[in-house]
Amino acid sequence: MSFLRTSVTNGVGEIVLDRPKALNALDQSMIDDMYVTLGEWGDDDAIDTVLVTSASDRAFCAGGDIRAIREHAIDGDTAAITRYFGSEYRLDQLIADYPKPYVSLIDGAALGGGLGISVHGEIRVVTEKAMIAMPETAIGFFPDIGSTYFLPRLPEGVGMWLGLTGARIRGIDAVAVGLATHFVASADLPDVTERIRSGASLADALASSGTEATSDVPLRKVGEYFADDNVTAILGGLRGAVGDEWAQEMIGLLENASPTSLWVTAAMITAGARSGIDECFDRERHAAEQITMTHDFREGVRAVLVDKDRSPEFEPAAIDDVDPAVVARIVGG
Repeated sequence: MSFLRTSVTNGVGEIVLDRPKALNALDQSMIDDMYVTLGEWGDDDAIDTVLVTSASDRAFCAGGDIRAIREHAIDGDTAAITRYFGSEYRLDQLIADYPKPYVSLIDGAALGGGLGISVHGEIRVVTEKAMIAMPETAIGFFPDIGSTYFLPRLPEGVGMWLGLTGARIRGIDAVAVGLATHFVASADLPDVTERIRSGASLADALASSGTEATSDVPLRKVGEYFADDNVTAILGGLRGAVGDEWAQEMIGLLENASPTSLWVTAAMITAGARSGIDECFDRERHAAEQITMTHDFREGVRAVLVDKDRSPEFEPAAIDDVDPAVVARIVGG
């Protein structure tokens, strides 16, 4: 059974993500099928544009199939883990290098791996129902899928903020920080979709997109508190903001994350700022293989996605107790 539906009309190749019970979380078959399809369409002169949509009204793509990765880790099946991340990142890189316009329509949740198959593309359309996040530190992992390349290239502090806290942003906020390129009201998205499917130019199809709404992302605060890559200093700065509700909310998100994951994420984003995208994917592949073998990954996925008690017992439990040698081993050279 395939969880993708594909069609070609008027020079537009459309991929519909269709695994609604899992909110379109990418399993191995979806990654493999999407890679083959995009490879064929990239060489097909009859196809001018690729459109990626969702059959679910709740999610574009909720990320990778991380529960399956945890099972592989418990079973000691490192080959399956290596294959999964290797093929996922290969797909993301194909999208980043794609020779034709690649358009994603995001009208629901786009988390983790869902950004890997959208943000690397040329055009990312969001609605007010879009909810975007990289929530990996809460499950003992780190933001991957090439995010260590694109996060540090967002406005100052934004990448570190999103990567460390897993904070959720919506609609117009995603455009404001550079994760999306266009905003369309959800009620208007079907019309925009049909214009694209009809073969209209993307400029014409998106001509009526836009909104008078403004973003409420506190970019000044983000730049002030998250410009550093020292997790201890970031938390210290936030704790000094007495009476600031936003700062207190960020403290809560950081305190719910794996301390090891926080340090790994900060190091990966910093390294990504001075690396090409190929280097970022190589570093992420190594780090993914390493971190999925840790207690925090198994425990974090258990608490958030399996038992859903949201009470992980991370080891160590405090950011100041994380061994720099462990972080260096996970991040690699």
